[in-house]
Amino acid sequence: MKLAILIPAYNEEKTIGQVLTSIPRRFPKVNQVEIVVISDGSTDKTVEIAQKAGVTLIEHNLNRGLGGALGTGFEYVRQNYFDVVVTFDADGQHQSEDIWPVIRPIIYRRADVVIGSRLKSASWRTRGMPWYRLLGIWGLNLVTLIFFWVWSTDSQSGLRAFSKKAIRLIDIQANKMEVSSEFFYEIGRHELKFKEVPIRSIYTEYSLAKGQKNWNIFRIISRLIYRRFFSK
Repeated sequence: MKLAILIPAYNEEKTIGQVLTSIPRRFPKVNQVEIVVISDGSTDKTVEIAQKAGVTLIEHNLNRGLGGALGTGFEYVRQNYFDVVVTFDADGQHQSEDIWPVIRPIIYRRADVVIGSRLKSASWRTRGMPWYRLLGIWGLNLVTLIFFWVWSTDSQSGLRAFSKKAIRLIDIQANKMEVSSEFFYEIGRHELKFKEVPIRSIYTEYSLAKGQKNWNIFRIISRLIYRRFFSK
């Protein structure tokens, strides 16, 4: 079984090296692991660090946004016939030991899409999530439910896994942060089997500065309206 770990990165020289070093190269029932960094128009040393790490590197000449980077990554895994794909943030927020719990339901054919939820466990209050970040996540969870009729406790999580079926069917059209909610449109549209598992996140000043901003919700809503009602 072939596993691709997609890491979208925009000017992540401070964290990308440690992130790449932390990711395991072996998982149960997986005989090939490929780490794919999509440098989304980075102007710092992100590309240089990724090259030295010996991972697969795809470069955008211009910064397109999270959705653009993930769209490029999904096209790569389709062309190279991967069985499972994981999306993993480059800012050091995710813990590599959470990759296996996220891919396990895919490998054992219990789900087509798995979201690593920061809010799934009752102990989320102790994990350092700022109140304003929590408020923004719940707001976008509700927006995602209203537009796409799929409920998630953490619709904006960047740690996700997709089966070969999901890789083939999901059509990413968004270029920016609204891609996180767009995945749920694709889950509902294709009736993909969906599951959440609890994960832990590491919050630092750096990762919080890089993350989703609450005021983006209005731009995201407008783009989701277009995706839901006007796109083909």
